[in-house]
Amino acid sequence: MPGQKLAFPGRNYLFAPGPTHIPNEVMNAMVVPQEDHRAPDLPELVLPLLKDLNKVFGTKKGQSFIFPATGTAGWEIALANTLSPGDKILTSRFGQFSHLWYDLAKRIGIEVELVDVTWGQGVPVAEFKKILRADKEHKIKAVVACHNETATGVMSDMGALGKAIKDVKHPALYMVDGVSSIASVNFQMDEWGVDVAVSGSQKGFMLPAGMALICFSQKALAARKTAECPRCFLDIQDHINTNKDGFFPYTPSVPMLRGLRAALDLLFDEGLENVYARHHRLAEGVRRAVKAWGLKPCAAAPKWYSDTVTAILAPPSVNAAEVIHIAYHRYNISLGAGLSQVAGKVFRIGHLGDNSDVRMMAALGGVEMAMRDAGIRIKPGSGVGAAVEYYRSTAKKDIPAFKAPGAAAPKTRAKRKTATRKKTAK
Repeated sequence: MPGQKLAFPGRNYLFAPGPTHIPNEVMNAMVVPQEDHRAPDLPELVLPLLKDLNKVFGTKKGQSFIFPATGTAGWEIALANTLSPGDKILTSRFGQFSHLWYDLAKRIGIEVELVDVTWGQGVPVAEFKKILRADKEHKIKAVVACHNETATGVMSDMGALGKAIKDVKHPALYMVDGVSSIASVNFQMDEWGVDVAVSGSQKGFMLPAGMALICFSQKALAARKTAECPRCFLDIQDHINTNKDGFFPYTPSVPMLRGLRAALDLLFDEGLENVYARHHRLAEGVRRAVKAWGLKPCAAAPKWYSDTVTAILAPPSVNAAEVIHIAYHRYNISLGAGLSQVAGKVFRIGHLGDNSDVRMMAALGGVEMAMRDAGIRIKPGSGVGAAVEYYRSTAKKDIPAFKAPGAAAPKTRAKRKTATRKKTAK
């Protein structure tokens, strides 16, 4: 049929920055008969989930919530449960997703002081600090920041921003969009002074889309008592009332909860520090490939490099969307598209979630083929080779010593012969 994707052997490779590949353990956990979401034993599943989410958010004091929604709903949950129409927030725009949170705030009646930043850079911490210091009347009620701008492959220093807010002793709430960072890179809610952290299920948590994962500090929980933004389905108070007993105010997706349990178990089995180190290592291999190709990332400097997604600038003569088109239709690989200001200028390789050296090598090989087909002049194997050498040099060394099959057999036979001769002599 016209427009229908051709059948390919094997599975489609997901190298967009979300949704990401779902591990078999997680998929198997979700394929279960339908369950009663008000069953007496449901709290045995729910209460540990809420507790364990706090570990991923990096908090001992906060309260986590699970909504049957998306990261976008998470933004609205953060704002609507803590602010009132006419309240003012401070934020910056340097990509499509930082823009969307700004746009959402405006649409629900929040006043926004917006700092526009060149796409390819991140949160302007020094400028935020200056603005907050000048806000003597504390009209700014919240500082809103995008940790990882997926559209441009830019990651900002949320610890530095939290310190800046603390240094000027400003009482504003501190809200962070961690949709494409949390569960993949280091996130320390308590240490950084974050009041609301927002994430989603389809990225580092390795689940299907459809689950908003949010954590509120005690300061943010207190703010809900005076917040006057209209809310119903997204009201955390309903969750507070029911979560304490291990239930939800409305029907949750129990299979998704089962999948979340399996995903958290995988993260904890690997160890969160190891998860963060793996993401950095996979990202660095991709960055070395980009350099070997003679191309540049959209992120303007190494301090902005993301460990979950790399946005790559195509040569001016090539529409980056063609690379994505060829990769998908010819090589069965999904790459991230350029959005808004960078549409047609970049293509994106996601390296988050359930990924490994070998899987990233598949991505880089497919991207090389698609780029050459699109007319980008690169040396075949250059990026793949650079990544190979980096991954090899940084691969784990503590593997069992190699022992060739049958190597010990001659010695064993010799011992048997000696023993037989001794027995015969007797």
